[in-house]
Amino acid sequence: MKKLALLALLPLSFSAMAAEEREWISYKKLLEATHFDKFYALPAAERDKVAVYITFAPSNKAIKPTDMALTVVHSGGRTALPVTADGRLTMVPVAKWVSEDARIWTQMPKGEKAAIGFGMNAVLPEGQQWSYASAMGGVPQANAAIKQVAGALSLFAPSIKSLVFKFAKPAQLTIQAHNGVKQYSSDARNEIWLKPDDALIKENPLMVLSERPREVELETDSK
Repeated sequence: MKKLALLALLPLSFSAMAAEEREWISYKKLLEATHFDKFYALPAAERDKVAVYITFAPSNKAIKPTDMALTVVHSGGRTALPVTADGRLTMVPVAKWVSEDARIWTQMPKGEKAAIGFGMNAVLPEGQQWSYASAMGGVPQANAAIKQVAGALSLFAPSIKSLVFKFAKPAQLTIQAHNGVKQYSSDARNEIWLKPDDALIKENPLMVLSERPREVELETDSK
């Protein structure tokens, strides 16, 4: 997946003895580098259809994202920041850690670097069928949020173009439009890519899936 160009991958170097935990960066700097602070500063009603996450990609392919072993050291103790095997960190910013300048520690070897990015998923209603507008609503909300987060750079901000429905197994998606039923089947990667259709958003037909997707990614590309 291509990450949002607005939040350009940021190389951050590590120092100290290899194979030992050491201080990396401040918690506040991580939030600022990924614009997490600005996203969560938006009113809840302007981000309720979008779930954001931070991504980590070690430059050394022999190092797994989970090997980074990130931990926030703050006044209340130590809190792990669990990074998934595919390099994702999902969290909600903690204001107290920002105000006290809490530090993030890592076990990344000396001299290694990791790129930091930012991703977005759509938040869907419960179940396996929804109105078209409610399912596709994450696209305009995400684009509006990106522009606000980008600020003065909004003219150069990327636009979300597609929703990528990702399934654990082959699946089908049906849109019961007035001018005929539209059916989509997942590809070899068990994914269905949909680009919002203005006419369908206005009509707002029922969308039915054969099974609930494991996630729906907001993508800057389209098929």
